[in-house]
Parts: sequence; C-alpha cells; structure tokens
Amino acid sequence: MKSTQSISSFLIAGCAALLVAACTSKIEPAKQALVDINRALAAASPDATTYIPDQVASVQGKLTDLDASYDKQDYAAVLAGAPSVLAEAKDLASAAAAKKAEVIKSLKDEWTGLDASLPPLVGAVRTRVDALSKQKRVAKGVDLAAAKSSLADATALWDQAQAAYMAGKVEDAVPGAKDARAKAESAAAALRLKIP
Repeated sequence: MKSTQSISSFLIAGCAALLVAACTSKIEPAKQALVDINRALAAASPDATTYIPDQVASVQGKLTDLDASYDKQDYAAVLAGAPSVLAEAKDLASAAAAKKAEVIKSLKDEWTGLDASLPPLVGAVRTRVDALSKQKRVAKGVDLAAAKSSLADATALWDQAQAAYMAGKVEDAVPGAKDARAKAESAAAALRLKIP
C-alpha cells in the first residue's frame, strides 16, 4: 500500500514537474513573439500612423490583447495568436508605402493645378494693386492696405511652396500653395477684383 502511495506521489510530482516545464518552455517563445510584433510595429510606425492609422490601431489592439494574455500567463494563447498579428504588423510597412505613393500622386496632380492657376491670380492682383497705388483716391469699399498685405503674404507663401516642391516635399508644398491662393483671393476681395 505504501508503495502504491509512493508511486502515486511520484506520478503526481512528475506530472507537476512536466506541467511546470511545459509552461516554462512557452514563456520565452511567447515573450519573443511579443518582442517581434513590437519591432515590426515600430519599424512601420512613422509612415503607417500617418497614412493607415486604422490598420495600426487594429494591430495595436491585438497586441494589447496578447500582452494581457501574457500577463495572465496564458502563453499558449499568445503563441496561438502571435503569428497572425506579426504578419499584420509586418504588412503595415508595405501598406503604408502604397498609401503614401497614392497620396503623393494625388498631391502632385493637385500641385499641377495650383501651379497653373496661382501665378496668373497673383499677377492680376499685383497689377490691380499697382494701378490703384498710383491713384490719389481709390473707389469706396476697396481696402488697398489689406490687399497689399494679403498680396505680400500670398507671394511669400507661394515662394515657400515652390521651394518645398523643388526640394521634393510635395506634402508641404500643396498646403502652402493653398494658403497662398487663399491670401491672393483675400487680396482680390479687398480690391473688389472679380476672379474666375
């Protein structure tokens, strides 16, 4: 009877040791899986958070769930879920690059339109400002001082936008050109100049 008890105790101790060993053997792979996901996410982050924020948030949410499983010592759940989350994290960089290329193309197309329309607008405003500046009196409702100020701002913003575009920074150039157009339109409105 004592031998049966000692065999039972030995089996229980052996099973416990195997269970501890099994858990211990999953800790490091689970930890490494989380590290790998974090690295992939960090590598994609700068462009990914700008161009595909929803996909980044999705991966971060899944990573948070895996971290919670790890904290609960559910290493099997981490190891089961990590491969798909790692694949998604690795795909973020290429998805962000594709979205960035699409946005840049769209901005370049928009730049072409701005580059064609803004110089004639600024030129028309400048011609009108110069003509009115030579007169002793301007028509009622015309704010020549505001027009001159807006024209100066438009010219400076346009110069900055062109410099940004020439430097390959189309993402900065287009908003700058839009600001320049708004200032030129404001100058035209101050002059009561009708623009097409």
